[in-house]
Amino acid sequence: MKTFMKTMVAAAVAALPMAQAAQADGHETLKYVLVSHAPDSDSWWNTIKNGIALAGDQMGVEVEYRNPPTGDLADMARIIEQAAASGPAGIITTLADYDVLSGPVSAAVDAGVDVIIMNSGTPDQAREVGALMYVGQPEYDAGYAAGLRAKGDGVGSFLCVNHYIVQPSSTERCQGFADGLGIDLGDQMIDAGQDPAEIKNRVLAYLSSNPDTDAVLTLGPTSADPTILALQENGMAGDIYFGTFDLGAEIVKGIKGDIIQWGIDQQPFLQAYLPVVVMANYHRYGVLPGNNINSGPGFVTKDALELVEKYAGEYR
Repeated sequence: MKTFMKTMVAAAVAALPMAQAAQADGHETLKYVLVSHAPDSDSWWNTIKNGIALAGDQMGVEVEYRNPPTGDLADMARIIEQAAASGPAGIITTLADYDVLSGPVSAAVDAGVDVIIMNSGTPDQAREVGALMYVGQPEYDAGYAAGLRAKGDGVGSFLCVNHYIVQPSSTERCQGFADGLGIDLGDQMIDAGQDPAEIKNRVLAYLSSNPDTDAVLTLGPTSADPTILALQENGMAGDIYFGTFDLGAEIVKGIKGDIIQWGIDQQPFLQAYLPVVVMANYHRYGVLPGNNINSGPGFVTKDALELVEKYAGEYR
């Protein structure tokens, strides 16, 4: 049996490129670069950073997080190119805009760098660029599930506060929500920008002009936190139906205080942690899961807050 296992491991290592085989023997350190589309101002990505850091420690590999400071996708494309040129064993990256990012991702794959797509993009797009797999939450599907839930709760109209409208996957969340409700998206999605004061003002302005709006949908802490303040200011907090994507400290407080009905947890920790684990095992032993991994959606409500509240913004 031991002889058989040694043979299998040897065969797996032999099937890998020479550089990776050396890494498998411990002569070199595996290095992975995670590239996100997030600007520096978006605190939600702290959980991603925690995920790769812990996975790096546990798997004994070197990890690096890189992102465009302002969220500019052209800048992100250049970062992917630079990361590939640095010769890592693998790149873990979001695919926030296929048209902008598919070129540099495909080029990295062609150069012999293994890639896993996480967080944004789709399993089909991951396959098209030659990635090993996709780990994340299909955004349209999550929005659609949220819309069905809201429809069951009597919602017929809504405001989608899109703080990152240049990212197609953000729009997919709003569109899915509208489709789940069975209504047209129309002008119910606003470009909120990323400045908290501006987001608050735009939410107040929309709800003032559309006082019969049934619900508010935000796409993460960047838009949720100022929206909470807006609803507290105009007296609608706790009265208007409020759902949000993602979690964070203020979102958890909002759920606990009956301001927010639910948060959609795509489990960003897993989106960063699992690709590092998968890649390390692939490079060392030649093993790879046969399917993509959906990390969400899951709905977090007031009755399931204990662990979420404890680790919000850190691991949840």
